[in-house]
Amino acid sequence: MTDMKATRARVGLIFLLFGISAIAFLDRTNISVAGLEMQQAYGIDKQELGFVFSAFLVGYAAFQVPAGWLAVRFGPRVVLACALVWWGIFTAATALVPPGAAHALWWLVGVRFALGLGESVVYPSGNQFLSRWVPATERGKANGLIFAGVGAGSGITPPLITGIIAWGGWQAAFYVCAGAGLLAGGVWYALARDTPQEHHGVNAAELAHITAGTAAVSPEAPVHSGAIPWGVILSSRNVWGLFLSYFAFGYVAWIFFSWFYIYLAEARHLDLKSTAMFSMLPFLCMTVGCLAGGVINDRLSASKGLYAGRSGLAILSFILTGIFLVAGVTASSVGLAVVVLAGGAGAVYLSQSSFWAATTDIAGRHTGVVSGLMNMGCQLGGVVTSSLTPWIAERYGWTSAFVAGAVVVVVGALAWAVVNPNRRLFEED
Repeated sequence: MTDMKATRARVGLIFLLFGISAIAFLDRTNISVAGLEMQQAYGIDKQELGFVFSAFLVGYAAFQVPAGWLAVRFGPRVVLACALVWWGIFTAATALVPPGAAHALWWLVGVRFALGLGESVVYPSGNQFLSRWVPATERGKANGLIFAGVGAGSGITPPLITGIIAWGGWQAAFYVCAGAGLLAGGVWYALARDTPQEHHGVNAAELAHITAGTAAVSPEAPVHSGAIPWGVILSSRNVWGLFLSYFAFGYVAWIFFSWFYIYLAEARHLDLKSTAMFSMLPFLCMTVGCLAGGVINDRLSASKGLYAGRSGLAILSFILTGIFLVAGVTASSVGLAVVVLAGGAGAVYLSQSSFWAATTDIAGRHTGVVSGLMNMGCQLGGVVTSSLTPWIAERYGWTSAFVAGAVVVVVGALAWAVVNPNRRLFEED
């Protein structure tokens, strides 16, 4: 029995979460590419389109903590499957708002808010899943792979959505994306299980490996009721450091998700085809950054300790991001600007696995709730940038809009400095 080769069921499920992550960002960034056509169809300006972008993020942010609680209470399998069905429906509903309807703008705002509620479940559920399925020594790589789906989904969005729009109009893009979400929901429910003990594809050797690697780093609350220890969570320096730094992360990331396509068209004067191709690059860099960050995270954590692997890597990535943003937006050459700004997108995503691995390190059984609270900070950053970035761009220019992002990310680096993944929730002074 001791010589039995361990199965790798957890790896297949992590790849499935990668696919779900990609679909999630395809479904949320498709509107950035379709936005130009939607502005014409609905007669709305850039600021009003920003309200529609922000509505998604408000719903997404507002439901982060409840989403984490649901994942803890009912398990990531059923919660994530239901969420995929929900957001598939509301992705399709985006295309069903009649352009000539009274208050069409506010119908769009409502639909995107509901879509945000559904998608809020993805990463708290995923992180709750990882806390049960993935040993601590593998969490950097696992999170890196899952969040590489962000770059992959966002990267294929410009050419895919542009092609679908050319083929069937902007509404068709939302119908196709909705179908992908519904299909993923069925596959996840069929293949996933809440714990490795429930999965028929996990043998004794893999189960022993998972159990040994999760039990050693799962801090448990000194209470017996299983109630969420809100006082401990809300007084934690780690939690608020992660919240503030993830706000900065979200602020910068959503410049690329919401406005980079439009920035290339307006500020760099690229045509539709060139804009679609150039706007892929930041998201490809995000994918590479996620994967590289996950590997570096685990290796540094093993050799130098969790603080160096989680916090140290994140601080470095944030500083690099600020440098790339300023250098890229001030470059005179279009090609150079796109490459350097894409480097900034990749640099900030070097830190992605640090956020989610650190929450698992410090939170144990409450990972879903703490992950949701942290991710709320990211989405609030996105809400701010979705409306503030076009306001800055219109009044002070696109250069100022990107420099503002660089300033925010430096603040985020300072917040990471107080995060110590070695300090569990119930061990803090």
